[in-house]
Amino acid sequence: MAKRIAEIAGAGLSGLMLAARLAQLGWTVNLHERSKDLRMFGAGIWLWENGLKSLKVVGAYDDAVANAKKINQWRIVDHRGKTLMTRSFTADDKMLVPPRADLYQALIDRVQELGVNIFTSSVVVGARSEGSLLMENGDERLADLVVGADGNGSRIRESINGSRWVDYGVESGIRMLIEHREGDPEDTITEYWNGPWRLMYNPCTGGQDYIFLGAPIGDPRTQMPVDREIWKDTFPQLSTLIPRLQEDGRWDRIINIKCRTWSEGRVAIVGDAAHAMPPNLGQAANTAFANVLALAAAVDEASDIPQALVRWEQRQRPMTDHVQWFSYIYGYVVAKWPLRFQTMRSDLIRSMATMDWFTESLNRGAWHVPAGYEAIPR
Repeated sequence: MAKRIAEIAGAGLSGLMLAARLAQLGWTVNLHERSKDLRMFGAGIWLWENGLKSLKVVGAYDDAVANAKKINQWRIVDHRGKTLMTRSFTADDKMLVPPRADLYQALIDRVQELGVNIFTSSVVVGARSEGSLLMENGDERLADLVVGADGNGSRIRESINGSRWVDYGVESGIRMLIEHREGDPEDTITEYWNGPWRLMYNPCTGGQDYIFLGAPIGDPRTQMPVDREIWKDTFPQLSTLIPRLQEDGRWDRIINIKCRTWSEGRVAIVGDAAHAMPPNLGQAANTAFANVLALAAAVDEASDIPQALVRWEQRQRPMTDHVQWFSYIYGYVVAKWPLRFQTMRSDLIRSMATMDWFTESLNRGAWHVPAGYEAIPR
């Protein structure tokens, strides 16, 4: 049988993961990136167990986590310094935090090793359900499978009328790497809450730590350059850390995208194009990795690719919807809870954190085993 062809729009994390897996399975893969080169902003990223297993499937694990910090605990602390929740990690239920650029480069190196054809400055404007990718220069590229991994503004999603609704949310966030100093935590993520404002400290890599700043849209704390004084007033207990905040960083408006469908005919969407979610659980990339591995398993050698895509969505959608909604509600509780009642919020979170349903809900994505993982030799 002739090699099957996949055309993928978007060389972000989910596009690279899918390209690697399809190439492993013997497909000819063409990967299109609209930018003139492959670049990734250098903040950190949470890799939960589902994401780590996915990286093992495609052979990118070792390079991706070579410089990562191993996390032993994630905790949330309120405005009074009281711990609201802790989540511990073990050898079989890990979290690692590498620089995002390391993860990106590991996947780039892997797709190149596997012979994926990468086209930069290659602008995609749409797709046809019969199986073709439409290019800005007028070309139409035929394929057995067309995939939009082209982010929350996906042109491929709009080609298949995939959007149900887009919620730009109530929060924005700033990500950066800061200098690590002696005495800083090495293995504990701490998320500090004060009303609708958050500062998350993440040990990341040698000499640097990953910081996330969260605040409601329009709040002066979300403006660039970062105002260290206003953050110091918000979190006075972090007076030795806040002066290290960088004036630059990556600003993002937190977005939630719900889709009517993830596929039409031979066209599918993945990653942020299909299920952009708030970063509150650090599960956006991890969930996307699990979904694209399941997509590759569904279409590989399938005699009817459109039906295989329908079945893929039916299997993956419940888990993804859950993670997306839990992430959304988490952010809403932080950003919209009335400031005068934040002690009540703390008491509620502390109570909920002891319940089994809360633990399962928090970890459902992380505990999901991606397709193909069991086939990897131990």
